[in-house]
Formats: sequence, C-alpha cells, structure tokens
Amino acid sequence: MPIYHKLGKIPQKRHTQFRKEDGSLYYEQLFGTIGFDGMSSLLYHLHRPTQVKEIGKTLDVAPRAAVEYNITSRLLKGLEVRPEDDYLASRKIVLFNNDVHVALAAPKTSMTDYFYKNADADELLFVHRGKGNLKTLLGEIPFEYGDYLLIPRGMIYQIHFDDADNRLLITESYHPIYTPKRYRNWFGQHLEHSPFCERDFKLPRNLQTYDEKGAFLIKVKKQGQLHHLTYATHPFDVVGWDGYNYPYGFSIHNFEPITGRVHQPPPVHQTFETAAFVVCSFCPRLYDYHPEAIPAPYNHSNIDSDELLYYVDGDFMSRKGIDKGYISLHPAGIPHGPHPGTYEASIGKKGTEELAVMIDTFKPLKLTRTALDIDDGNYYKSWLDEE
Repeated sequence: MPIYHKLGKIPQKRHTQFRKEDGSLYYEQLFGTIGFDGMSSLLYHLHRPTQVKEIGKTLDVAPRAAVEYNITSRLLKGLEVRPEDDYLASRKIVLFNNDVHVALAAPKTSMTDYFYKNADADELLFVHRGKGNLKTLLGEIPFEYGDYLLIPRGMIYQIHFDDADNRLLITESYHPIYTPKRYRNWFGQHLEHSPFCERDFKLPRNLQTYDEKGAFLIKVKKQGQLHHLTYATHPFDVVGWDGYNYPYGFSIHNFEPITGRVHQPPPVHQTFETAAFVVCSFCPRLYDYHPEAIPAPYNHSNIDSDELLYYVDGDFMSRKGIDKGYISLHPAGIPHGPHPGTYEASIGKKGTEELAVMIDTFKPLKLTRTALDIDDGNYYKSWLDEE
C-alpha cells in the first residue's frame, strides 16, 4: 500500500528505546512482507506479541474440487448460499486454484469471542450487503454497501456487523494485492489518469489499545488448516504504529470509469492487481460516443484467463437472466460475449447503471461442491439462437 500512515504514539526514531511512563519498554514489531523487501509497518505493543499459552485443535478447511478441469460456462446463484451465524463458518469457497480462493459469505453475527488471522493470503472483502466495523490491531475501518476491504496477510482482525443481513464476496490471494502499477508513478503516487486516488481510500482510524491479560483465542488459517491458538494478552495492545502495510477500504462507488468513443476493454475497469489475477469494477458510466459505436462488448476469447463476474446491482446490459448476487464463469479457451439480441439492442443507448466485480485469473479455476449446488446448469446454452 503506497501511502505512509501512522496512528497513536511512536518514538522519533525506529529501533530505539521507547519507554512507558513506568520506565519499562514498549515492544517493537516489524509487520512486513516478502522477507524484508515488501510493504511493512512498525508496531509498538504494551506486551510481547509472542506469548502463546496453548495450541488447540486444528481443522482442515482446504477446498476440495468437485470439478477439477472445467470447460463449461456457468452461472452460480450466489444469494442461494445459506446464511450462517459464525463469520468463518459462513465463508463458502466456490472457485479456487493455487493462487486464489473465491468465497461467498452470509454471516449473521459479529466476531466477539475470537480473533482471526489469515497467515497465508491477503483478503479482499467486497460488501454486497450490510454495514459495520472492521476492527484490527492497527485501528478500525467502518464499512458499508459497496466497500472493498483489503486485509493484508497476517493481520489480526474482527468484523462487527450492524445487523444480521450481510453478504460478502471474499477473495483470498496467495500473492500480494496492489493497486495497478500503471496508475502509479515511480514514487507510488496515483497518477492523474487513475480512476481513483489516495483521497478515496478509507484508512484505519480510532486506534484502541487494550491492556488485558488472560486467554485470547486467535484462529489462524495456514496451509489450508485453521489452527486455534490461545494468547496470554489481548492482541489489540498496540499503542502506535507507522508504515505502509495495513488494512484499508475503498468504495466501488468512488471508482471513476474511463470511457471512450468506442468500446473500452476490461483493463480500463481494473481496480486491483496481483501476479496471478486482476480485479475490475464495472460501474455506472456513459456509453461510447462514436456515432457508429456499439456499446455492448464484442465477443472475445479468454485464451489465457478464466473470467469471473459477480453481479452486484443495476442493469446488466449484455446479459439475460442475470440477477443480483449471481456469478458468471467464462473459462479460458472458450469465446463468450453478449447474449443474443443485446448486442443490437445496445446501439443508441447512452449509459448503463450496472455494478459488478470481475476477477480474471491467469490459471484455471476449480469448482467446489458448493459451486455446483448453486449452478443453474444451463448457462452454457444461453448463447444459442432462439428457435
């Protein structure tokens, strides 16, 4: 995350003595990625962040492939995933490969009796329904409908919801998630042609420091296993921190679409990137303004990537039979495009109110049993001419 940010109390110089009022030391922790080469922050704790009292049970939460080699275009009815009380239990992986896991979640209750840490993957949460507060050891981020929440790997957090009606699209990335490098200069600042800038980000705030000893359960996901560790001190005991590695939010409603005289390709909608996939935001926008323009997308072959599109809201002008919360999957190697009639019908239209999140992966996605349970089974036939 190429913005310097700080909260709370920190010493004037790093790696030097930083003492409490009673003369004892605060405990410094480097929270960094890619060895010592990636984004990092320096945290200052009341207590040593290393005090494990007990290592409890381990649960296998690795996804299993119901379809390993998929060539079928599919339509998953995402809102048919049943709500669950517990946040972690509600996360149902539907599509995955070695680089990314894509899950749907409908949690009904807040996390109050444990904390969570994904030790392997950055997490990108998209809030389709609900509002609340993301609480971390680096501060809080209020969230609402349309927010992306980017939570770096290793970040200890809790999610508190305002009510029970919540729907999340969750992307777990085994590669760091960044904003697209073509939007940034060589200092890391977002350029003038970027569809969003640093001013749009929701940064952590309201750092609360807990000086508590006892037994604090942290559920840690690592290598497909969910480990239960009990720590001797409250994990949110940070008095101050600074750096570049921290959670942040960004509202899809603040994405400013790039338009042109003729149809623009999907990369203009790109919002996040990794070495293995990209995330795009399709937002309300004016259509192409060439006098002969065809606003609907042209047929195209995903020769090198699987395309996943999560439909959030509005009118999905190139698709028929699409509703909120649906996921379309167009596998690599198979051309796809607008449904019959929509290509022609788009001519003369001035704009669209569609809202959707797209994930393009550079390796094929596998389907879980949950995905098959919500698959309509006939989507691949939806391009046939009507008889």
